[in-house]
Amino acid sequence: MDTGLFVLRLVVGLLLVGHGTQKLFGWFGGGGMVGTAWYFRSVGYRRPRLVARLAGGAELLGGLCLAIGFITPLAAAAVMGTMLNAVVAVHWRNGAWAIDNGYEYPLVIAATAAALAFTGPGAGSVDAWLGDGVASIASGLFAIVCGVAGGSAILLTRDHSTMSGASIPA
Repeated sequence: MDTGLFVLRLVVGLLLVGHGTQKLFGWFGGGGMVGTAWYFRSVGYRRPRLVARLAGGAELLGGLCLAIGFITPLAAAAVMGTMLNAVVAVHWRNGAWAIDNGYEYPLVIAATAAALAFTGPGAGSVDAWLGDGVASIASGLFAIVCGVAGGSAILLTRDHSTMSGASIPA
């Protein structure tokens, strides 16, 4: 089981690190801060540069912490909050499937983060090394509540009158 958790943490965490560096630094073909802020403005965020920093930082740091298994419930919360914004602001209007730019991918990432918050990062993690690798229903629920609360707070900063083509789910 620990090997499976390690593989899951490493793959998902490092992919999120890549997404974060696309937003923050323009690495791996990303838009960097300028392009990311422009995009966030186009989907209605009032403070697009700040939201770009928050999203990029949550993906970079949350992904890194998931990958190494450090402060796993908080890392999972950061990832879930960011993916909630991706689902609502970008992908919802396209339906479920990734082939149509739907919410399939961010939902899988959020579910993975939630699962890691419930199961814990496993034996091969920084949390386990620090003696804090035991997860529970409480740690999973804590991560979900924090992720939804944080993500919702950011979503509330959107100006729906200026959004270009984005919509909020009904």
